[in-house]
Amino acid sequence: MSAPKTIDAQRSIDAVELEIIKASLDGIVQEMQNSLFRTGYSTIVRESQDASCALMDARGQVVAQHVVLPLHIGSFPACCEAVLRAYDDIAEGDAYLINHPYEGGSPHAPDMCVITPAFHAGALVGFCASIAHKGDIGGPVPGSCSGQAKETFNEGLHLPAVRYQRGFQRNTEIERIIACNSRTPELVLGDIRGQLGSSRLGEQRLNELIGKFGAAAALACFDRLLELSERRMRAAIAEWQDGRYEAERFVDDDGVRLNQPVRIHVVVEKKGDHISFDFTGSDDQAVGPANIRPPLVRGAIAYCLIALVDPHIFINSGLMNAFELKTREGSIMNPRFPAPVNTYNPTVHATVEAVFGALVNIMPAKARADSCGSRSIILGGRSTKAGQSYVQYEILGGGGGARATKDGQSGTSVNQSNAKIAPIEIIESEFPTRVTRFELIPDSGGVGRFRGGLGIRREYVNLADARFSIRSTKHVIAPEGAAKGGKGRTGDIVVNPGREGEKRLPTRYADYPLKGGDTFCLDTPGGGGLGDAFARDPALVVSDINEGYVSTQAAQRDFGVAVTRTGRKYTLDESATKQLRAVR
Repeated sequence: MSAPKTIDAQRSIDAVELEIIKASLDGIVQEMQNSLFRTGYSTIVRESQDASCALMDARGQVVAQHVVLPLHIGSFPACCEAVLRAYDDIAEGDAYLINHPYEGGSPHAPDMCVITPAFHAGALVGFCASIAHKGDIGGPVPGSCSGQAKETFNEGLHLPAVRYQRGFQRNTEIERIIACNSRTPELVLGDIRGQLGSSRLGEQRLNELIGKFGAAAALACFDRLLELSERRMRAAIAEWQDGRYEAERFVDDDGVRLNQPVRIHVVVEKKGDHISFDFTGSDDQAVGPANIRPPLVRGAIAYCLIALVDPHIFINSGLMNAFELKTREGSIMNPRFPAPVNTYNPTVHATVEAVFGALVNIMPAKARADSCGSRSIILGGRSTKAGQSYVQYEILGGGGGARATKDGQSGTSVNQSNAKIAPIEIIESEFPTRVTRFELIPDSGGVGRFRGGLGIRREYVNLADARFSIRSTKHVIAPEGAAKGGKGRTGDIVVNPGREGEKRLPTRYADYPLKGGDTFCLDTPGGGGLGDAFARDPALVVSDINEGYVSTQAAQRDFGVAVTRTGRKYTLDESATKQLRAVR
């Protein structure tokens, strides 16, 4: 069967028409995203919103993406390219699945991409797609994310680009294969079907848009928007100071070789409107699942540039055409198959912070300290109510790094990890667990003129036997401060704290057996501080004390601020504060 017919997009574009189509594309992707979250079966999609949607042109370039998870700007094109390589008979009513990190661009196998081609008047005009995390796709541990995996074959079911629908009819054989490889088949298939529904909605809205403006006009706008995003980014880069800058960050370990940090090193060279990022000095590929693939590196760089240039810039693949990337095959940034990749996020955070660390030399006004990274906890077992298998998958944030003019945010997702923390009510109603503490950790933010955000403490009581896994970071290597700011507090994970059988787990750990009645406590890291702590406005320190963010002891020791207590409130002791800061 021949390749699908396409439309010639050569046409002059009216500026007003361009803006209307641009806003319409953004609205379509947001509507797709809302549909996906509302129809999510799993708490991962429905509550944590670990998913993204996008529209792509007929070549697989992202034309519009509603940014929930920024990394997916690199993942979508790689996944769509895999479909285009595998099939030359793409037709209306098709749908495709892919979750293979090497064949496509999924960050790891649980991130499944659903892609549907969009046709107008019999011609292929683009693709609608979504990437969403699946709670379990098999493998040796519940959640499919073993912190001790040594190859991708330890990470669950992998699908290359496969046709999921033909003529709008689902391939039930593929669904049966997926279901038989999951501990929670109903949730996984429910989420996949929700992704499919969001793509069909995108197709409908895109057809309506093309029907209004004409195919030639709409597709010409696709190309123009890619060009404008690249030009906007290059124009901003051209204003930066030319030079060569480098920075590095470290990940605690790779989950297998404990106590052996993993190095991420970047050299940034900027000349005129050209900028390149060279990661060839990073460590060799990891034995454990700390590796990341080049599509994610591209997504991480794009995220950094967007944050520095304009957080409201229109998101599409044109942004990734504005920079060059160099990685070394066989390194942690470009591993050889079948190197494991499932706990990729700590490495991406180190990548983001290394890039920011290098670019701060170019843009000191946008300096920022390091943040808490990201983590997830996974419990799997059988529900005491229904006797069915369950997988409790939670994504948890911590403290954001201080910024050039602001404190870091507390108890939040940071950098590219933009998922939400699931509400306690949802967790307790759906899984055999109880959350006994959920609070900010005082003094966990790095000190500075601008304080790092606080980490969180979340303590659980497990009500049934379960298998526990954690994927975390910065339990050993603390988040760095900036411009003489202090480091953030490191994270921690302890099973049965203060009780018989107390055990502290490594940063990444898979399949720890929990008994009914066991407790575990997760402390997430605080963000680094920025600037001299003794230059912090004493009034802000007093406010921090009254809010419970900073203890009186830390205020005196780290910030040189003394207070007196009046009723329930603390007030500034100006004389003692002057003495403390004079001694400094």
